[in-house]
Amino acid sequence: MMQLALNSASAGSLLPPLNVPPNIMHRLVLSSTLLLTLLLMIGLFFFVKASVKERLQQAKLLSEQPEEPLLNQLQQYFSDRAYRLTTVDPEQEQIIFEGLVRPSAFLATFLTLIVSTSLLCLGLVLATLVPQVWRGFLGLTLLSPLAAVFYWRKAKRPEQVCLRVESLGPTLDNSSNSSKAQTLLTVTAHRDEIIELQRDLKLRKVD
Repeated sequence: MMQLALNSASAGSLLPPLNVPPNIMHRLVLSSTLLLTLLLMIGLFFFVKASVKERLQQAKLLSEQPEEPLLNQLQQYFSDRAYRLTTVDPEQEQIIFEGLVRPSAFLATFLTLIVSTSLLCLGLVLATLVPQVWRGFLGLTLLSPLAAVFYWRKAKRPEQVCLRVESLGPTLDNSSNSSKAQTLLTVTAHRDEIIELQRDLKLRKVD
């Protein structure tokens, strides 16, 4: 076993050393870093694009109120949130509210910061590869506010909330041995709007 290890070591010492000039190795490292940075920039592009994507969902929410009081409460709720009633279809038991989505100042600032940081990293890599024009590459960070402008323009758009109200009739409450009226509310809207509606009106989600 000892002899085999010595033979392996001696065979390994006979291999020619890998002599790569430092400047070529430096270029290879920088090129690899540039490639990874560009891949991250592609991911960042799709992240910024997805920030204005409509995330419509449909959810079924259950209320302990009768249909008429619930409708009055819904109208007041959406009126307070700057929505207006646009369509009432009694046959389909459907109501549509429309409002203007307000862009988030926090998200606009956050997008500007992450884009600025990413462009700075890209500029540093490019400035190292081509040091003659390093100021121009570092100036890429000045483009970062364009992400906030893109988000602010695209996020500010009309949005609809579609409601369908169905009365389920009275159900027996075992705890008090009394009947309670229940109303099923089917909501098609932005995911965040559904969460706010469920929380503020204390509705129970039906799977």
